[in-house]
This record gives sequence, structure tokens and C-alpha cells, in this order.
Amino acid sequence: MTSQPTLHTERLILRPFALTDAAEVQRLAGDRDIAATTLLIPHPYEDGMAEEWISTHKDEFQSGQQAVFAVVLAAEKRLVGAVGLDFNEQHCRAEMGYWIGKPYWGRGYCTEAARALLEYAFGQRGLNRVSAHHFANNPASGRVMRNIGMVHEGCLRQHVQKWNVFLDAELYAILKDEFPPVVSREKTLDR
Repeated sequence: MTSQPTLHTERLILRPFALTDAAEVQRLAGDRDIAATTLLIPHPYEDGMAEEWISTHKDEFQSGQQAVFAVVLAAEKRLVGAVGLDFNEQHCRAEMGYWIGKPYWGRGYCTEAARALLEYAFGQRGLNRVSAHHFANNPASGRVMRNIGMVHEGCLRQHVQKWNVFLDAELYAILKDEFPPVVSREKTLDR
């Protein structure tokens, strides 16, 4: 497999993580509010965790397991979060995950990065389906999923356990033939 590409949007660069990103990953992902909205980010986020996480990315990409991208503000070259895909090549699908640092919430960066990730998934990777889920107590993540054209497929009741509490997970997905969503095409035509 070739090396992981770098993706560009109007305001963002989605690139592979580098070990030099570790301190900023620890600072951003170490916020308890970030950990509370994600399944796999621990709290506290201890020294060395970011380096360990980043060091797995290249091999996981090469083996076809996942692609994780650093979300970087193009103008300032500042890391603001991460987006990624966990691949199931046998079934031509992936699960999307993302987080954006709390100082950057509410600016549309997550939606912009997630849309670029769908373009990569369907265009470059040739996938048929991309799904994502969010904790029921995190409706902002559901808005991102709807904004990129995903369809709500249901609620997985008490599907995950975070900090000794069972949480519902809202499941969304989009198929290749549904992307780009009609809403995006209409917006493009209005410009």
C-alpha cells in the first residue's frame, strides 16, 4: 500500500500525525470534556500516551486497518483535532471517528474534516459504506453526522461503557451512492 495521503479543504489540512504533534495531542485530548465524548480517549491523558498512539498509525495504515489524520488549520498550521477511519476491507466499509479540541468547537472544523474524510473513503479507498456513532449525550456529534449526509440508523441501547456508566450509542451511516448528499450539491449550485 502507498503512503497515507494528505487531504486539503478550504480551511484545513488533513495529514498523517508526526511525533512532534504529541504535546499538542496530549494538551487537547487531555481535556476531560474531550475524553467524556469519546470511547477510547482516556482521562487523565498521561505522558507518553500520545507518542504511543501516534507511533501505531503508519503500520495500521500500511496493513489496511485504519487511516488517522491530524486536523490542522491550513493558515496557521495549528493542530486542532483528529479524524480517522477503521476499515473492514472484507465488507468494503469503515467506521469514522473524530475529535476536535475544545478551544475549536463550534467553528465547523469537524464537519469540514469529516466531509473530506468521506471524499477520501468513497473516492480513493472505494468503500461502499461509512458509519459512525456518538454517545446519546453528545448531540453536537450527531449534528456533524447529519451535516455530512449520514442517515440515523438507530440507537444501540447501553452499547458502551465509559467510566463505569453504560451509554446509548446513536448509529449513523452513509452509502457511496448517497455521497455527496443532495444538500451539498444544492449549496454548490447556489454559489
